[in-house]
Amino acid sequence: MMRRFWLESYGCQMNMAESNAIRTRLEAAGLSPADGLEDADIAIINTCSVRKSAEDRIYGRLGYFEHVKKQNRNLKIVVTGCMAQRLLDELKKECPQVDYVVPVNDKGRIVDIATGGELEHSETYHFDLLSYQEGEISSFVPIMNGCNNFCTYCIVPYVRGREVSRPVEEILEEIRFLDGKGVREITLLGQNVNSYVDGDVRFPQLLGMIARECHAIRWIRFDSPHPKDFSDDLIHVIASEPKVAKHIHIPLQSGSSKVLRLMNRHYTKEQFLDLIGKMRSFIPGVTFAVDVMVGFPQETEEDFHETLDVLSQMRATEPFMYYYNEREGTRAVTMDGKIDEETKGRRLSELIAFQTEIVREEKKKRVGSVAEVLVGQVSKQDQGMMLCHSEHNEMVVVPTRAPVGTLLTVRLSGLKGNTFTGEEVQNG
Repeated sequence: MMRRFWLESYGCQMNMAESNAIRTRLEAAGLSPADGLEDADIAIINTCSVRKSAEDRIYGRLGYFEHVKKQNRNLKIVVTGCMAQRLLDELKKECPQVDYVVPVNDKGRIVDIATGGELEHSETYHFDLLSYQEGEISSFVPIMNGCNNFCTYCIVPYVRGREVSRPVEEILEEIRFLDGKGVREITLLGQNVNSYVDGDVRFPQLLGMIARECHAIRWIRFDSPHPKDFSDDLIHVIASEPKVAKHIHIPLQSGSSKVLRLMNRHYTKEQFLDLIGKMRSFIPGVTFAVDVMVGFPQETEEDFHETLDVLSQMRATEPFMYYYNEREGTRAVTMDGKIDEETKGRRLSELIAFQTEIVREEKKKRVGSVAEVLVGQVSKQDQGMMLCHSEHNEMVVVPTRAPVGTLLTVRLSGLKGNTFTGEEVQNG
C-alpha cells in the first residue's frame, strides 16, 4: 500500500469538488497528503478538456511529472478527469510515464490503485456522498452531472455524458452535514444545473428544500444554469428565499441570435434580454456573472456589436470572457466561416475593455452602500486586513480581527481596482 499522495486539480468547480472527494477517500483509506510531488508515492492529476489550452497545460505538467519519476521510479502517476475520458488511448500512447488513465466515471478506482485493491471498473457516473474538506467555510455540492444540450462548440456532453441527477435525499443529507460543520456558503454544481430533476422534484423545488435545511449556511449559489431552463418558478424561489444569493451566473455566449442559433443555444438575443429584465423586476438588487465568447464561426462585426449591446443592457459585474477555440469532436469544427486569430484577438480585446468599463461603473455605484460580507482570509497585501466577499461576490478588504467564517456588516467605503475597501458598521 502507498503512503503519501499528491493531487492536482484543473478546470471547473465540479473538478474541484470531485478532487475533494478523492482526497477524502484516500485519507480514509490511510494515505496522507504529501508535502510535494517529489515526496509522493502516487500522484493524481484531475484534468480539464474544455479548451485546448487546458489540455496543453496538462501535457506540460506531465512532462514535469516524468522528470520527477526519473528520480523516484516507484512513483505512480494517475491521470483522471475529462481529458482522461476524451483521450484515453492517446494519453497512454503519448505519455508512457503515466501508469493509469482513469476516465470520469471510473474515479472510484483511484483508491483501489493506491491501496492495491481490486481494480473494478464503472461505466456509469457515481456521485460522492461528500465533497467537503475539513475547516472550509465555502463548499461545493454536486447535484447533477453531464449535459444533453450539445452546444456546437462544447466538449462536455462527449466527456461527461448525458444528464444524471443526484437523489434529493442524498443532497439534503450532505447539506445537513455541511450546515452542522458551520459551512457558511454552498454552491450547487452541474454542467446544466437548472435542468435537475429527480422524480417530481425539479430544480426550483430542490432549491427551496435546500434553503429550509440551512441554518449556519448563509448563502446558496448554483452554477452553471442554462438560460433556456430558467423558469418563472426558479425566479420566484430566488426572489423569495433569503438564503439564495441574489448574484446569478448566467452564460450569454453571444448577443447575436444568428450566432446563438449556430451555437445551438436554444434562445435568441431578445429572449435572453427578456429573462434578464424579468429577473431585475422580481429580484431586487440582483447582479449577474456572465460568460461571453467572441470569434465563433460566421460571427460578423455586426454580430460582435450585438454582443456588446446585450452586455451594455445586462450590466454584469463578474464577466468571464474568451474567444472561440476549436475542440476536436464538436460540430463547430466542421463549420464554414472560421474567424482568423488576429480578428478573434482584436474582438476579445475590445470586449474586455468594453465590459471592464461596465464593471467599473457598476462598482462605483456601490461605494457608500452597506453590505454583509463573509470573512475569508488574511489579506496578502496587509496582515491587518481581512479579505472578505459579499452576497454579490464582491471582494472587500476590511480592517478587522474577526475570524474566518464570520459574517460582518460593512460600509463599502472605497474602491481599489476591482476590490472594495470596507468599514465595519456597528449594530445599533
